[in-house]
Parts: sequence; structure tokens; C-alpha cells
Amino acid sequence: MKVLMINGSRREKGCTYTALSVVAEALAKEGIDSEICFIGKRAVDGSLDELVKELVEKTKSADGFIFASPVYYASPSGEIQVVLDRLFYNPKAELRLKPAASIASARRAGTTATFDVLNKYATITEMPIVSSNYWNMVHGTKPEDVYEDKEGVETLQVLGRNMAWLIKSIEAGKKAGIKTPEPMKKERTNFIR
Repeated sequence: MKVLMINGSRREKGCTYTALSVVAEALAKEGIDSEICFIGKRAVDGSLDELVKELVEKTKSADGFIFASPVYYASPSGEIQVVLDRLFYNPKAELRLKPAASIASARRAGTTATFDVLNKYATITEMPIVSSNYWNMVHGTKPEDVYEDKEGVETLQVLGRNMAWLIKSIEAGKKAGIKTPEPMKKERTNFIR
């Protein structure tokens, strides 16, 4: 079992990566593998199609997802938003009913707005949202600062544990013969006459 984590920061090993690493450690303790995918500037340097194609392939073998972003102007990075816009437009069948969580990383504020935007991708795709004992966010300017945010670190550790539990529960349900709900035909309403 594996969780695919998407790092939406422009800094490969910054605070967002550190936050994802905390979750990866918690997942490993529960016997769940993880992979951190750094998108960096590939979303805006002409490599978007190639990047999304790579991520689509990775979604096929992933059992859960974590979308993480630093706060840029009180919202997620533009890079992660453009990647998720494209990713969620394409392989919805590979994402549907797989657990997801979001993480926001900030020096100071904007985390709840970022967290909200990231969660909306999962909720429109029928992905169960994995929660923790607080909103999934950490604070710091440098990666080492993240570890000083004791409450944030604990929140991420609980998130990893809860993600592992839900993935294992879904697997146990499948083994017990519980069938995945079939997708319904989506009704589309136009509010303009």
C-alpha cells in the first residue's frame, strides 16, 4: 500500500517537504509506503503536460494521496493549483474513493484558506478526506522551524496514522466482499436560461 504525496512548493526540500516527511515517517511506522513528488517549476516552465502524465501513471498504483502547498498570497502555490486542475480533470476514475488529505505550510497566516482550496479537489472527486486532531498545517520559515511547531508536527503524525488506518480499512472491506459504490451519472444544471 502506498500514499502519493505532491509537494507544491518551489523549494524541493523546504518546509512543505519537511511536513510531508513527518507524515511519511508516521505512515512507515504503520507499514505504508509513500512517495513525495516534487513539482517545482515544471508546472510553469512548459513541462506541465509531461508532469501531469507522470502523475496520472502514479495515481494508478496509489492507495491514498496528500496534496501539500506553502501559502503564497493567502492561497496554495500557483504551481500546485495548475497541476491539480489538470490532474483532477483527467483520471477521475483513478482518484475516486481513494483517501486524500491536504497540508498547508506557512510562515504565519493563510493556512486555512490554502487547506480549504486543496481539499476541494478531493471533495468534488468523491475522495474520502482524512483528518487529524487539528487542521493539517505547520508553521516555519526554514525546514528546521517546522520541527519547532510541536502541535503542527503532532497533527501531521496523527494524519499519517489516520491515513494508514483508512487505507487498511478500505483494503479489509474489499477482502470482506464490500463492493465499491458504482459512480452515478453526473447531472449538470445550467443556471443560465
